[in-house]
This record gives sequence, C-alpha cells and structure tokens, in this order.
Amino acid sequence: MAGSQRVYKQRIKSTQSLKKMFRAQELIAASRIGRARDRVTMATPYSRAITRAVSAVATHSNVSHPFLVERTDTDRVAVLLIASDRGMAGAYSASVIRETERLIERLESEGKKVDLFVSGRRAVSYYTFRERELAGQWTGHSDAPSSEVAGEIADLLLERFGAPADEGGVAEVHVVFTQFVNMVTQRPRVIRMLPLEVVEGVAPAGDGAAMPLYDFEPSPEVVLDSLLPRYVRSRIYACLLQAAASELASRQRAMHTATENAEDLIRMYTRLANQARQGEITQEISEIVSGADALASAS
Repeated sequence: MAGSQRVYKQRIKSTQSLKKMFRAQELIAASRIGRARDRVTMATPYSRAITRAVSAVATHSNVSHPFLVERTDTDRVAVLLIASDRGMAGAYSASVIRETERLIERLESEGKKVDLFVSGRRAVSYYTFRERELAGQWTGHSDAPSSEVAGEIADLLLERFGAPADEGGVAEVHVVFTQFVNMVTQRPRVIRMLPLEVVEGVAPAGDGAAMPLYDFEPSPEVVLDSLLPRYVRSRIYACLLQAAASELASRQRAMHTATENAEDLIRMYTRLANQARQGEITQEISEIVSGADALASAS
C-alpha cells in the first residue's frame, strides 16, 4: 500500500508539471491568435485589389502570358506544403500532411512527377524520416510568417515554373495549407497556384450592366509582367497567414483540452492515493489489534 501511495503522489506531481506547461502554451497561443487574425484581415484588401487588377488585364486584353497558359512540355509539378514548426497543436500538421499525401497520390496516378516544397519543421521532419527528397524547405516562421519569406518561396516557385523542362521546369504549382474559418473550424485546402486561375470578376454581372473599358499603359504585356509575380506572392503570403492563424487556434484548443485532461488525471490520482492511504491505515490498525489479541492470549 505504501508503495502505491508513493507512485500516485509521483504521478500527481508529474501531471501537475504537465498541466502548467499546457496552460502556458494555451495562454501564449491565445495572446498571439488575435494578432494573427488581424494580419489575415489586413492582407485581404490588397489580395482582392491585385486579383481584380489581374482579372482586368487577363479579361480585357488578348495577351497570352506564360503564367496563364498550360504547359505541355513537362510532366513535373510542384507542390508546396505549409505546416507548423512546433507540435502541441492537435492534428493540425497531421491533417495538412494527409491532404498533401492525397494530392501527391492523385497527381502520380495521372502520370505526373511531384517536386515537393515544404514550409514548417514538422513536415520537414516527416518527409526526412521517410527519406523523401525535398526540392525546397523553409522553417522557423510558421506562427508569424513575414512577407520576405513569402517572397522567397514565391520567387523559387515562379523560377521553377518559368524554367525549361530540361532544367527542372514544372507545369503546375499546387499549394496545400489550412484555411482559417474561425476559432473552432480550420480546413486543409488545396489550390492550384500556377497556371493562374483568376476566378474573381472585375465587376458584378447584372442584367444590363456595362462592362468597364480599360486602357493599359505602357502595354498589357508590361502590366502583366509586373502584376502576375506580385499576385502570386500575395496569394502565397495569404496562405501563410491563414496557416499561422489556423496553427495558433489549433494549439490553443489542443492545450485547453490537455489542461482539462490533466486536471481529471490529478483528481483521479488523488482519489486513488487517498484510497491507498486509507488501506494502509486499515492494515496498520488490523496488525495492532492482531498483536494485542496475541499478547492477551499469551498471558
């Protein structure tokens, strides 16, 4: 009984230490999630504006830009996976990695070769352990991405998309990230970044609505050459911001659940320790009574 009591007390102590760590992680995530959500909100107007600008040029000009045309000279495709640098975020990284695996399986079933680019230490470790070659990797910024990192990623993907087939050029660029819907819901998403699929219209399509006229200076080609790289960078930056907000929300929720589970374990171990102590006291009393009876019988 004494041994059991010591074991339970040790478990209570270790669980209390874990509870403090879980609670600290929950508070850190809660303090950062507001800023992450604000960054997503602030980046949205620019993303919408540049999308409208690209839509205007693509719709109202007859320019055939390489970023808008399907490539048929290569069967290689690039996949960018955006995961987290740290754990303690529930199934956040596992969900987006699983979505990436499904995408890779689908692309390979179509006869395409996948070059994998990874952002986030958890995903890098996952594929390094499985000896999967990575075409590019970025770590150390998952919960607070910067525009510089987004530009670095976008420049590499744009370079690979524009490179000749014999120099590692790719025909498509896909991005897998986690969309932040709200504090409770975060969804893994797959989007095709290149060739560009501009889906947002320039003006509402109402009955009798007049379409605007555009005049591009100095030319549509120059405007597209300037806008399209900016468009890709803004979308990748938006994906990084969405993923960061999703990671922090997942971590806060996971750590809150872990803290509650630790409290339940502490209550259970405390009850078991009390039962072991009561059993120990009962055994001692029984031994004393038995000893007294034995002495009385001997005399």
